[in-house]
Amino acid sequence: MFIDFFLEIFEKNKNSDAIVWRDQAYSYGWLLEKTQFWQDVLANYGVTEGTVVMVDADYSPSSVALLLALIERATILVPTTTSVAHKRDEFIETAQVEVVVTIKDNDEYEIDTLSTKASHELIADLRGQKIPGLVLFSSGSTGKSKAAVHDMAKLLEKFKVGRHALRAITFLLYDHIGGVNTLLYTLSNAGCVITVTDRKPDTVLEAVDKFRAELLPTSPTFINLILISEAYKRYDLSSLSTVTYGTEPMPESVLLRFNQLFPDIKLLQTYGLSEIGILRSKSKSSSSLWMKVGGEGFQTRITTDNILEVKSYSGMLGYLNAPSPYTPDGWFHTGDKVEVNGEYIKVLGRDSEIINVGGQKVYPAEVESVLQQLDYIAEAEVYGEPNALLGNVVYSKIRLVDSTEGSLHENKKELKAAIKRFCKAHLENFQVPAKFIFDDNVQFSPRFKKQRSL
Repeated sequence: MFIDFFLEIFEKNKNSDAIVWRDQAYSYGWLLEKTQFWQDVLANYGVTEGTVVMVDADYSPSSVALLLALIERATILVPTTTSVAHKRDEFIETAQVEVVVTIKDNDEYEIDTLSTKASHELIADLRGQKIPGLVLFSSGSTGKSKAAVHDMAKLLEKFKVGRHALRAITFLLYDHIGGVNTLLYTLSNAGCVITVTDRKPDTVLEAVDKFRAELLPTSPTFINLILISEAYKRYDLSSLSTVTYGTEPMPESVLLRFNQLFPDIKLLQTYGLSEIGILRSKSKSSSSLWMKVGGEGFQTRITTDNILEVKSYSGMLGYLNAPSPYTPDGWFHTGDKVEVNGEYIKVLGRDSEIINVGGQKVYPAEVESVLQQLDYIAEAEVYGEPNALLGNVVYSKIRLVDSTEGSLHENKKELKAAIKRFCKAHLENFQVPAKFIFDDNVQFSPRFKKQRSL
């Protein structure tokens, strides 16, 4: 019932590649049969509508078929991957998981029935309506992960409109709203889901080359990793027509460098959150950070303090472990500070990450973009540190490129002075970092977002 339109597409494209996994292609005919296989297995284990089911698996043909079968059975789906294995117990407790399906590296599975009886009102509401649900956890970089509950039937609606069939790399995993969006978009248009064994630049670009991928959805952090690793020199990327990026602000210097190297690849900035889904977006150009956002099912507005708010038809029902973030009139306060130019907006950064220096606002991405113009800086991470006089001052962790040599590299004091001079020439005084820390391990999360903390 809920996935009938998917099954019709699969039936019409039985002989086409649906998924590439470990260098082997699996057809839509295979996916049809495997989805039915999982329907039978779930029935045998007594998994019925409203059961809260955790899928603990990385991308594989079997896990994709399982996700579809769970949606069809109107379960409440909690997808997790090995990248968040350290939070597995926390997620089981928060989501009130009743059944755990684990798919191992060899594609074999285990099913464990837990003693938990889910009772949260949001889960009860989905059960009462006999519709599938989806629980997505935030990264939890600033504390405990929030569990957003979605009406899966509403999330599926936009995929009933046919669009372009694309061969897409699954860089964003399906425990992330962007990963869910990529997977469902690709399958609903009879495209091909190309999985990767890890998310190193060489691994991802080798998959683009070998399987002629057309779409790479990723993050600014990963695009920068592609540039500094120079992995692009080792593979044929001529099939790649579009690279989409989101999840964090894009340093303009990184965007321009990538666009100069690949002028024929369309760069499209995306916008979405676990709570509201992925909005349709249109970049002003491949070299611009300005974009239009919205689309059917979404409304946007800008508050008096320039924070983006979104009203979404398919937005989450609420959190399992936090108060509702919606305004009294139903808008979601994104926390993203934006600049407005006619129909276009530019995301400056998360309001909570803005550094207040003596009453002046510093946007980390703006400072990082300047730092990364220096050819010997591979990665920069900017954050605030408390200061008795100014409230906060700007600090920066810097990772140097591996090939950096010579007197500057050997003399850290002189190198820091050179970086500071460059910053003073391109930034206001209050934006210039008061301290530079050289660190070979500038941190990013499993979702390839910068973590701005010591």
